[in-house]
Amino acid sequence: MLPPASSTLHARRIGPNLSPDRSRVLMRPFRPTTDDIARRMVARVMALPEDEVARLLGQLLGEFAERHEQVEGIFRARFAEVSHYLEAVAPPSPERMLLLGAYFTHEYSPESAALFNPSMVPHPDQSGLPKGALRFILSLRATGEGHISSITFRTGVVSARHRITLTPSVPFVTEPERVPNAAYAKGLFAHKLEEAGVQNEFCRRVLDQLREDFTLKELQLALLTSGLTVDTSDATAARAARGILLLAESNYEVRFAPESRVSQRVLFPSAPSQSNGIEDARFVRFRNEDDSYTYYATYTAYDGKITLPQLLETTDFVHFKFSTLNGPAVQNKGMALFPRKVRGMYVMLSRQDDENILLMVSDNIRFWQTPTVILAPEQPWEFIKIGNCGSPIETEAGWLVLSHGVGAMRKYCLGAFLLDLNDPTVVVGRLREPLLSPNEAERDGYVPNVVYTCGAMLQGRELIIPYAMSDSATSFAAVSLDELLSAMR
Repeated sequence: MLPPASSTLHARRIGPNLSPDRSRVLMRPFRPTTDDIARRMVARVMALPEDEVARLLGQLLGEFAERHEQVEGIFRARFAEVSHYLEAVAPPSPERMLLLGAYFTHEYSPESAALFNPSMVPHPDQSGLPKGALRFILSLRATGEGHISSITFRTGVVSARHRITLTPSVPFVTEPERVPNAAYAKGLFAHKLEEAGVQNEFCRRVLDQLREDFTLKELQLALLTSGLTVDTSDATAARAARGILLLAESNYEVRFAPESRVSQRVLFPSAPSQSNGIEDARFVRFRNEDDSYTYYATYTAYDGKITLPQLLETTDFVHFKFSTLNGPAVQNKGMALFPRKVRGMYVMLSRQDDENILLMVSDNIRFWQTPTVILAPEQPWEFIKIGNCGSPIETEAGWLVLSHGVGAMRKYCLGAFLLDLNDPTVVVGRLREPLLSPNEAERDGYVPNVVYTCGAMLQGRELIIPYAMSDSATSFAAVSLDELLSAMR
């Protein structure tokens, strides 16, 4: 390893700043705390005279129709989900159905608290741009009521002179729909059950009933026909049934309307493992062996007690696949996938020990075994711990990795290091001083004294760094790639 260079290099702030937009709201299901309360709510609405129903519905549509697309369709779908609370009476009128749906719906502002920890990748569509410009997709961690985090997006263009123009965001935001009959691979599913420690005779009996590619509905039917359910008195079988369902519900696919704009789309938690948040997605444009591209993101799922690293996959930012990561190395936060295989293997950076940067390799992108420590805290600004700030970027000099270091007063700064192209366990360069530290305008926020990023992007010979300011808002910085590589030699 070469000694760190003595010269000091700082990224320059180029803006623009991106603040939370509280006016962008989702229509989400409202769930009363008990079924009895829900039934009483329904009974009260059912007791209203029809003219009062029409008046209240008209008032609601007048108040909310301009804030959302297809309000009536959302109310209608929500009614269908709660119609089992109705007594056995004649079906309500179409207007009463919509009003009932409205009582079980609420607005949620996913960005009401913060918009931070950005990750930047080239947009799949680069058509119609001036020479030298690059269109990008920016993913962000949006945090709203209850400190629930979701993934939201913005788009923009970096000009040939490295000026950033953000595309105005669309006022309407939307969630995706689950992909019906999404398939599970039986061999992979069995492997994951074994890794989770719940594979047993009951699991084998259930899986034996399934095709090599099966759906969630087929799995649920196999559980029922097995004679045992999650409520069974057989504790071992009940645990296995719960594990099977939890695994299936944590591996799923969603799809947005293709005509929607990227900035409309919000990936809101919808699986048990992520019920309290989808945190810090590190997106990377991964080059497959046939030279096609898949966008992967490693993220942290949080259920209120446990954090779990997981994987997100898309080719078009319309259709997304959520998968669990497995193996003894899948621990802690901050995993970042390399943008291509190295020597025929997937490679990932990680921080299992909450202090050092580690590296691991695998022949399966969803299973990770033994990590190796490659970098430890060295300078005072990183004495508490270090971690990666997104996927490595391939350069002629090596794999360029942005890092974060945590120092006194839990201050977060950005740094950088360089790994050997053919053997990324070898560190060939490292900055001695921070590349970016929080200035006076960036110190105040939800978590003070923090600058942080989940992924930068090269545009020509310029490194564009989107970064979060104290876990509250987002801005941009840039640095010459040549100057950065020189400073690390």
